[in-house]
Amino acid sequence: MAAPAPKRSSSLFQFALIFAIVYLGSQLILRTFFPQTQQQGPGSLTLTVPGITVGHHPILTLKNGTQTGVFLIDRCPNPPADIFFVEGSGSGEKLSSITSSQNAVPCVPPAASVAAHKQAQLPLSPWQFSVFSRTGIYEVRLPVYGQTGALAGVGLDRTLVSPTGEKIQPQQTLSARFTLSEPGAMTKLFRTFVTKPFLNLLIFIASIVPNHNLAVAIVILTLFVKFLLFFPTQHALEGQRKMQMLQPKLDELKKQFPNDAKRQQEETMKLWKEHKINPFQTCLPTLVQLPILIGLFYVIRDGSVLELSRHLIYPMYQDLPWRFGTNFFGLNLLQPEVIIFPVTLVILQFLQMKMAFSISDKKQAKKAAASGKPPAPASAMQTQQKVMLYMMPLMIGFFAIKFPAAVSLYWGVSTLFGIGQQWYVNREHLRV
Repeated sequence: MAAPAPKRSSSLFQFALIFAIVYLGSQLILRTFFPQTQQQGPGSLTLTVPGITVGHHPILTLKNGTQTGVFLIDRCPNPPADIFFVEGSGSGEKLSSITSSQNAVPCVPPAASVAAHKQAQLPLSPWQFSVFSRTGIYEVRLPVYGQTGALAGVGLDRTLVSPTGEKIQPQQTLSARFTLSEPGAMTKLFRTFVTKPFLNLLIFIASIVPNHNLAVAIVILTLFVKFLLFFPTQHALEGQRKMQMLQPKLDELKKQFPNDAKRQQEETMKLWKEHKINPFQTCLPTLVQLPILIGLFYVIRDGSVLELSRHLIYPMYQDLPWRFGTNFFGLNLLQPEVIIFPVTLVILQFLQMKMAFSISDKKQAKKAAASGKPPAPASAMQTQQKVMLYMMPLMIGFFAIKFPAAVSLYWGVSTLFGIGQQWYVNREHLRV
């Protein structure tokens, strides 16, 4: 009776290992999309800004590690920091001051204060095209004040004055440098053949729908792409289903030749050939789809604000007399939505994955019922499936809290379409 214990321990270990991999993977994705500043020593004020490529805008991160709050001033329509272009190096280095009040999007004043042990981000997106117009090294200098006061002056000359009318000097002027570089060859190809076409197609769709509604345009564009990828997706899903149906026979091979990996591989190849299954059938179509789906994701995430996507817009759409209508049943699609979309996406993703794994589950249950024996302990594949069944929907729901609601809408429509396609494949009379 004690024999099953190792099996259970092994399953628990596999569960823990897969959980750790999924967790670390999610952390990597979060750090990629939401980079955090490096932790600094206590008692310091730090200013950081990551390097960027053309087409993106810098984001300043002010981290207050001191015991007291600090204050910033509103210099709109000019940038909140002094910006310099760095030319030369060493003793021959020269800093050229750059400023502009020409904003791609409205200037949003920075937070008036940053509390102790907190941080604030200052996006420089309004000046993406007017100030950051050439590649190279930039330096930003941000004045930080130890006390607040009344605003005096305009734009770059704006400062704080005390109740007695005296000018308040900055407590400290923080500086940081970053590099604006040309995108690599792969990024340029990706933008040319994926991102640009999809963004301009989104603009075209929005131009003919009522009120240029972004939600309607996203739904239509997503369905268009899903129909475009229907046959490769169908091919992959059918391959996955055949592999699931064949899994009991593959498990029997492992029991039949437990210590002969070469023989297991030979017999597996025979089974695949006998039942006309190509393992690449399940992955190659997916690999073909990935660039398109990733491109569509970035279009929805970054292209919703057309003023910041000029580098991706075709000439005929450069001077549009309209903007996207971003309202969707009272929700602003440009802002994250933390209740409806995350919960809905978790449910939809769970249903889709449950349907994808249903074949192997049904086969195991049917086999156990026919033999009159209790179900066999979960295999490694079944353990992995169980982990993914619960972890993946939760990850998607978590990301939905972070991303704009427009991205959640795209993912929801895409998942609904996937559920329908999976249902169709599950009803097909495939045999192995």
